[in-house]
Amino acid sequence: MAQPSPTRIGRYDNAYRVAVWHRDPPAGTTCTPLVLDTQDRAVCHGWLYAHGGESTVAVVMHPRADFSHHYVVPGLLEAGIAVLAVNSRWLNNDTTLIHEQVLLDVAAGVAAARARYERVVLIGNSGGASLFTFYLHQVLAPDGGRLTHTSAGDAFDLNRFDLPDADLMVYLAGHAGEGHYLLHAIDPSVVDEADPISCNPDVDLYDPRNGFVEPPDEPRYTAEFLSRYRAAQRARVERIDARARELVAAKRAARGAWAGGDGTTADRRAAIATHFMYVYRTDADPRAVDRSLDPSERDYGSLWGRRPDWINYGAVGFGRVVAPEAWLSTWSGLSSQAEIATTGARMTLPALQVIYTGDNCIYPSDDALIASSLATTELERVTVAGDHYGFPADRGRDPATRIVADWITARA
Repeated sequence: MAQPSPTRIGRYDNAYRVAVWHRDPPAGTTCTPLVLDTQDRAVCHGWLYAHGGESTVAVVMHPRADFSHHYVVPGLLEAGIAVLAVNSRWLNNDTTLIHEQVLLDVAAGVAAARARYERVVLIGNSGGASLFTFYLHQVLAPDGGRLTHTSAGDAFDLNRFDLPDADLMVYLAGHAGEGHYLLHAIDPSVVDEADPISCNPDVDLYDPRNGFVEPPDEPRYTAEFLSRYRAAQRARVERIDARARELVAAKRAARGAWAGGDGTTADRRAAIATHFMYVYRTDADPRAVDRSLDPSERDYGSLWGRRPDWINYGAVGFGRVVAPEAWLSTWSGLSSQAEIATTGARMTLPALQVIYTGDNCIYPSDDALIASSLATTELERVTVAGDHYGFPADRGRDPATRIVADWITARA
């Protein structure tokens, strides 16, 4: 195998395989592909792994990522736990992802699990943590108390749908919400949302005048700069939110004119068209380069790679191309309804939180926020060596999977 280039800045050999198992499931494992019809007439897909005789099934899922061969599968099967890996309708493309709707993908997976096994465990890995917590927040709402609208204000009454419950919840390198993540990683120095290199140097994280130095050295930002920086991040999200709501309102007005019979051809087209938004530069969390902030055992760099000051200007990143409705529902840290800081208030299931000590995406304050937001009276927290994806596997994801399996088995 060729050695990586010394100038390579990516963190992984293949960024599309970071959640894939590194060893095969035990001999005799069966994999049953499932086509999961949702209650709003969409389709998601599942892969049910079993060895035979299991009474408990773990469901793994992410709003967008491919979890069909998730790394927990072999270890859980060895422990006598079946695994249902679910991919949502928005696999590998979240430009139009509405979190309120993806809850029906979760419901389809949980219903399939309930139909086959006595106990259902939700394993929320990375973005699956906030997704499953949002789901449980709606499952456990009082009668008639579920959400009736998306974050953009579009009607979507979750009281109309069957949302089957689960028995246990596991947070595995879970984050507090896509919006929460992006609120801390978005570059506030962008002054023109149509120009990917526009910059206000006063809040440029990667400007030496603000303290940045290139690796292998590390910057140490002042408290005054960080205070201005975080305020500017929030202000940029507020501006994007306002633009998104303008676009949603314009589409809604066009739909109203068309439905009322007074609309023009232009109204009809405006009612159908989606105005995609470009959100440049979303890899600019100070904690990625100044490791004295929110200290942990992580190495230098972001989830994406070892030079976030370069990656920030490239094509790779979260929330870069997005419909206004999807921005408000998923990526806005101020408007999304899928934030654990809010949804954790109804998460009362027994829970396990597994924290990787070298996580380059989830920081100690994020883990603490999750733990303090949950309403459960039974929460066990453990730390395991490893980065966000549990590498190196023998010290990270393998021990973490054994901890998860033992915790589930003890409660079965």
